[in-house]
Amino acid sequence: MKTETLEPGESIASGDNPGSSKEKKSSMSPVSDVLIIMPAFNEELNIGSVLEDIYKEAPGIPVLVINDGSGDKTAEIATKTGAEVITLPYNSGYGVALQTGFVYAHQRKIPIVIQMDSDGQHDARFIKTLIEEIRKPDTDVVIGSRFLGACEYKAGLLKRAGMLFFGAIASLIVGRKVTDPTSGFQAAKGKAIEFAASDFYPPDYPDADFIILLHRHGFKVKEIPVAMRPNAQNKTMHRGHKTLYYVFKMGLSIVVTLLRKKPESK
Repeated sequence: MKTETLEPGESIASGDNPGSSKEKKSSMSPVSDVLIIMPAFNEELNIGSVLEDIYKEAPGIPVLVINDGSGDKTAEIATKTGAEVITLPYNSGYGVALQTGFVYAHQRKIPIVIQMDSDGQHDARFIKTLIEEIRKPDTDVVIGSRFLGACEYKAGLLKRAGMLFFGAIASLIVGRKVTDPTSGFQAAKGKAIEFAASDFYPPDYPDADFIILLHRHGFKVKEIPVAMRPNAQNKTMHRGHKTLYYVFKMGLSIVVTLLRKKPESK
């Protein structure tokens, strides 16, 4: 297997096939209509076990790791474990890395995309549940919520307050309850994948603002209960001073989202 390095925002030509090795364990099998995309930044301690868990719980589904300019062995471990890897030359942020995966899927006309994190927070047992839900008619995006069903997830005070705040804003705008606006454990299909690959996708944190965007553009979004756990090293994008930065950026992004005009219907 090999990895491909992309400039952030650079398109992947439909004829190219990064990492086209024929190794027996390669996960990029053409028989699946589902692709799992996984942004990763300096996750050498977690990525191997996360991928092995995916292969165990969802065998036969290919995995694309978007290595977001990591300075450790994230890409090397992911490749050896059997994932396809696209490496961005420098750390571009979660949203850019995630959208790279959606661009890849859209250009290859992959029908269903599952997005999940590389830190071990998302329970791979629920991949099949997300796939079952996204295959249902009248559903474009399925969000795995850690706060539905038998909620056992414990979030820090500031993080939980931010979730409740932006969940309340999103709920008010979309007209339904949004319980987990920061969940990165999602499924999308068809036009929703194309939309995520477009310029409408939020470049920083595609959380509550993206849920609002999906609603305004007529996509049908639902939440289902999933289990999540704190990652092994207790890392998070929304911790300490990053929490205040996140609140500011997300609030600004929501305002911009509400000011943006929807494209003309063809």
